[in-house]
Amino acid sequence: MGRVVVAGSINMDVVATAERHPRIGETVAGRSVMYFHGGKGANQAVSAAKLGTPTSLIGRLGRDAFGEQLRAFLTAQGIDLGAVKDSAGASTGTAIITLANADNTIVVIPGANAEVGADDVARVALAPGDVAVSQFEIPKATIAAFFLRAKAAGASTILNPAPASAFDGALFAIVDILVLNETELGFLAGIELGDAPTLPQVKDAVRALRPRIDQIICVTLGARGAVAVVGEDATLVEGRSVKAVDTTGAGDCFVGALAARLSQGAAIADAISYANIAASISVQRMGAGPSMPSAEEVRALL
Repeated sequence: MGRVVVAGSINMDVVATAERHPRIGETVAGRSVMYFHGGKGANQAVSAAKLGTPTSLIGRLGRDAFGEQLRAFLTAQGIDLGAVKDSAGASTGTAIITLANADNTIVVIPGANAEVGADDVARVALAPGDVAVSQFEIPKATIAAFFLRAKAAGASTILNPAPASAFDGALFAIVDILVLNETELGFLAGIELGDAPTLPQVKDAVRALRPRIDQIICVTLGARGAVAVVGEDATLVEGRSVKAVDTTGAGDCFVGALAARLSQGAAIADAISYANIAASISVQRMGAGPSMPSAEEVRALL
């Protein structure tokens, strides 16, 4: 069995709950404020580790109270933090989240995450069978350096291009599996997909990305499941309908679970089904990092 190695962000999520989201220029009364361990990189690493997969995280923390709390939490999840360094000149990354009716809006302040560089990703040796994972909350040049090392070592690469932003073909060329939601797909393809795109619409948007014939494009569709597109073939893996409490981190849960299952040698359809179940559990709990399910919880629903 391989390992999951995640290069990405580590944030403290400051969550304010309210009856509804404020309009521009409006103030609404909140119900509560909560602090959760988060950051897309950390969330994905926690997801993989809690599912029983050896997991390493590459990233940066500030030398502050949030950094101390996050390091303690991630250590408790069994994640190897040998490549998580402290940045003297930057604060720990922070996400300001407003949660109302299970939907969220998020403002991310990168802080130390912006300082993750090529030297950081060189601190972890990769091997065949490993799965290298990253997302867009650290510099893209760092992701490219990480994936080049992964490919040279015979490891697989998974990119979650979130938050959505344009990236060049050189990075796309070293991605084995691209995992993104409908909004991110529409943005990158330059196509308006709406809230519930059909399978043909998803295929057309994926085609606009001009992937290699062997690249896997996995499009998550929330409660409807996920679509895996490889060449001209598209496979829909049905999701689970559950009562969502907080969708923060659900996509990260999916990515981490997908990577964990693939590191165990599973086929892509099996890995997506497994990841769907994991994500459906996570949305029934508050927070991002703390909501990730265990292997036993996922196994019980398989």
